[in-house]
Amino acid sequence: MLVEKSRFPRRKVCGEFISATTMPVLEACGVAQAFDAAAGPMVTRVGAYSGDAMLAAPAHRNWGRALGREHLDTMLRDAAMEAGAVVLQPAEVAGLRRLAQGHSCVLDDGREITAASVIAACGSWNTKGPFAIPDAGQAASDLFAFKAHFRSCALPPGLMPLLAFPGGYGGLVQCDDGRTSLSCCIRRDALARARARHGGKAADAVLAHILESTKGARMALGNAVLEGSFLATGPIRPGIRKRQDDGVFFTGNIAGEAHPVIAEGISMAIQSSGLLAQLLIAGRAEEYATEWKSRFALRIRAAAFFAHLAMNGAGRFAGSALLRTAPGLLDFGARISGKAPMAA
Repeated sequence: MLVEKSRFPRRKVCGEFISATTMPVLEACGVAQAFDAAAGPMVTRVGAYSGDAMLAAPAHRNWGRALGREHLDTMLRDAAMEAGAVVLQPAEVAGLRRLAQGHSCVLDDGREITAASVIAACGSWNTKGPFAIPDAGQAASDLFAFKAHFRSCALPPGLMPLLAFPGGYGGLVQCDDGRTSLSCCIRRDALARARARHGGKAADAVLAHILESTKGARMALGNAVLEGSFLATGPIRPGIRKRQDDGVFFTGNIAGEAHPVIAEGISMAIQSSGLLAQLLIAGRAEEYATEWKSRFALRIRAAAFFAHLAMNGAGRFAGSALLRTAPGLLDFGARISGKAPMAA
């Protein structure tokens, strides 16, 4: 039984980049061919835009491709249905209780489902229900995420640059159907300053802040046309959380969330779900928490370090100076964040 909160297709705040290391899971799910047919062009270089600096790794490698979540999630849902899953959409699990064998899940419409195993893959922004993450209260350092698609963007072909700007970070990537995806995070205090300076809605102020402070973003998006509207969510809660508890397994962002600075959020969610599926099938589910940590903890720690550099003025200056001297470090950063290029 697959219980989905929203009816598909639907847009979602996400960087949309799928790294090459995720392709084996998509192949196992039977959606690799559909993904290849729909996704945007191959990302062949990673880069960094910060202030007036516009840097790119010297080598061309096949790092992965991007696809809008309205397309990718629908593909995965349909593959689950073809594999025999019953889909309830839209629906939510409102209650959960342990039985002698398995669990009882109570849906928001009152229906009750008994299940031998429960997998919570519901993200980290839940504020209610049995999988809600406790509210940590407000802080100036809280990060809010924004995402939009643009057309007629002047981003160099194959380049996926990190955007490092005062109080936040983001990324640009060419995705499906000629669109370019902009996704970013900004601190609560930096967002307040941007709104005071630029006025308007929060998303408009964030975009103006990025364009004002980042030359590469101005060049890429200066004549671009916004498609639809911005999406926003938050605050996001990076870090490692519990992966299993009394027969309930957690995967995706609810288990552990990396700062989006490394563009690995959806790839980590897919890969961690693939890992859990393999262990459940093999009867080794008790190994999941340990295996999850061995595969993903380094990415989360590396992302926290990169995010601190990107949001901090001294960090941006030092990082830009270092990358100017050794641009090959961009490839190293991509690899330590979990990416690995596929064969050409």
